[in-house]
Amino acid sequence: MTVLEGPLGDRDAWSAIGECPIEKTMSLAGQKSTMLIMREAYYGTTRFDDFARRVGLTKAATSARLGELVAAGLLSKRPYREPGQRTRHEYVLTQAGVDFTPVVWAMFEWGRTHLPNNGRLRLGHRGCGADAHVEIVCDKGHSVPFDELGMRLVPRRHDDADAVT
Repeated sequence: MTVLEGPLGDRDAWSAIGECPIEKTMSLAGQKSTMLIMREAYYGTTRFDDFARRVGLTKAATSARLGELVAAGLLSKRPYREPGQRTRHEYVLTQAGVDFTPVVWAMFEWGRTHLPNNGRLRLGHRGCGADAHVEIVCDKGHSVPFDELGMRLVPRRHDDADAVT
């Protein structure tokens, strides 16, 4: 289990509701279509019609999800124009979208490992050909096993109101 440290250890003295980064992330990415659009963005999809077709969404649902991801800063809109056509937008990953990569690939790895008939696809390191995986690593570079993971409260920074969550 993840050990709650310091003042967080008294579970009855505080509540994570409205403060938890997991809760905030799920409010953005908790829909299947959102995660599948991000998967497609990681595969290089940028065009609206391609997202809709590859994820299996209606145009209205695709528009809503892409709008949410742009508003959240995971994707940005970039105009393009095919010869003789009107200007349209493509959707490209932002740095926040790239930083979201481990979330999507952790779900991929869990599903590949724990759900039936999901063993053929693998993440790989293109540099050396070895399989790749998502793991929790501390700032000193150590792999952190489940039973060594802790959660602590840090002082609030003046420039970032969410730094304590």
